Amino acid sequence: MSAGITIWLTGLSGAGKSTIAEALAEYLTAAGVDSQILDGDELRTNLSAGLGFSREDRTTHVTRVGFVAELLSRHGVVSIVPVIAPYADARATVRAHHESHGTAYAEVYVATTLAECQRRDVKGLYAKAAAGQLRGMTGVDDPYEAPVDPDLTIQTEQISVADAVRVIVDRFGIGAPALVSTVQETA
Repeated sequence: MSAGITIWLTGLSGAGKSTIAEALAEYLTAAGVDSQILDGDELRTNLSAGLGFSREDRTTHVTRVGFVAELLSRHGVVSIVPVIAPYADARATVRAHHESHGTAYAEVYVATTLAECQRRDVKGLYAKAAAGQLRGMTGVDDPYEAPVDPDLTIQTEQISVADAVRVIVDRFGIGAPALVSTVQETA
């Protein structure tokens, strides 16, 4: 059994977290590594049903997701978590929980500009926020506290998804023998 690790992909909505997570999971599956994507939207529906989007509810959701990720990772799974996690203190709590159990944890900041996220607008949330139909949008009228010292920063406007996966695999030593990356790290 391989050593587990939680790879937490944080960034704004539309930054590319889920796209990178899916590509990373596909790579790991092909390499014979047990991995699981813990999708924030799916978990909000099933694990955090009833929670809203207040700071307290978002923190509760992030903490719950972090608990599940740590449990899986402690048992050898590579947990891939594409969850915004907008508040630094909530992310620090998740990291501390992992550390208290001796479980590997890596925070990957998917650093995509707000303008690019708004251009992509994968879920149509930025359009709704602009039209006044959505309040509390992270990065628009609710804060996103960008990581100050992430384990890795990936700027999706400057790197392909395949290269982002290579950087993650190489940096954290997951998967088959580490790939020799030809991309520049942005951290």
